[in-house]
Amino acid sequence: MRPATATATAVTTLIGVGAAAVAAGRLAGDAALKARRGRPLPDEPRLSVHATAPGQVTLTRCLASLRPGMYGLAGPDVQAVVGPVLDRAPHTADTVVRRLERIGHGSLAPGTKVRLTPQVYAADPRSALGIDCTDVEIPGELGASPAWFVPGPRPTWVITVHGLGATREHPMNVLGFLHHLQFPVLDISYRGDPGAPASPDGLGHLGETEWRDLDAAIRYAVGHGARHVILHGWSTGASMALHAAARSALRDRISGLVLDSPVLDWEATLRALASARRTPAALLPLAVRAAQGRTGLDGDRLRSAADPRALHVPTLIFHGPDDRLASWQRSRELAAMRPDLVEMRTVADAPHGAMWNADPAGYEEALRRFLTPLM
Repeated sequence: MRPATATATAVTTLIGVGAAAVAAGRLAGDAALKARRGRPLPDEPRLSVHATAPGQVTLTRCLASLRPGMYGLAGPDVQAVVGPVLDRAPHTADTVVRRLERIGHGSLAPGTKVRLTPQVYAADPRSALGIDCTDVEIPGELGASPAWFVPGPRPTWVITVHGLGATREHPMNVLGFLHHLQFPVLDISYRGDPGAPASPDGLGHLGETEWRDLDAAIRYAVGHGARHVILHGWSTGASMALHAAARSALRDRISGLVLDSPVLDWEATLRALASARRTPAALLPLAVRAAQGRTGLDGDRLRSAADPRALHVPTLIFHGPDDRLASWQRSRELAAMRPDLVEMRTVADAPHGAMWNADPAGYEEALRRFLTPLM
């Protein structure tokens, strides 16, 4: 009986270890798909505020705090915006001084912990930019979702769609520019956002189900006078735009796509999110499988939406090699296979969803050239 007992014990142990691994994989998958909206993504390091002076803030020195461009600073009860690095400002070897553009709320006291974020506004367009807007609700399959509508005289509307770790405040980075070009802009929220219906399983689906809320926004725009729409999406919002362009019943009304840091490989993005949340490498495959099992994520549907042969409208991609959450290589492949329709602007020194932040002037000029023929 001893060999049988030993075998039973071993099998029981293996089953227990296997169940624990699956449970851990499920927790890791949930952690990756439960990113809190409006909070910096987990791959961003925490920085300490060392000092402030008029128009300046001193931060911990690292690759992130040395990035060029303009970023939000988010921390407990504080939101601020920083501009370029001030190389000539006095600082120690382990700190960096950046221009302090403004403090939205709270204070940057020494010792405050903050992270960089692409979101540089924390209010509605009227309060933040002085642009007239209307609060509207977009009816969708799960209920109504809030949106901001900024009117304009053109018959083509731009629908903006935020992505991972962001809210509808993120597209406000380019809202003033789009308003200057006289486009009507519909800046939407979607399932899981503040004020919007919750996802039925409480998880994000990397755009695979959320695109239906964008489809509802297209219906809303057409129903309120839009002759055509241009979809401008960031991160998973860019994936939603691709799904809508391939699957919407109103896809003939879509005249252009702007894709910023598009998620074109959900498995790679899921692994990167789970890894950034310190999931052990051995559990990453389980995290991917657990997330797929819980959400029904299907790589084939995303690959079908991002199939170069499926594209039928001019497309502008902003992406760069420093994005650790969405594959820059996949964007390059998409652009290379459809040079007749796809233009790609490579942006260096920019993390996920922050292509505008790294070079606002260059981003807006590329956007202007792309949008002008579509007006």
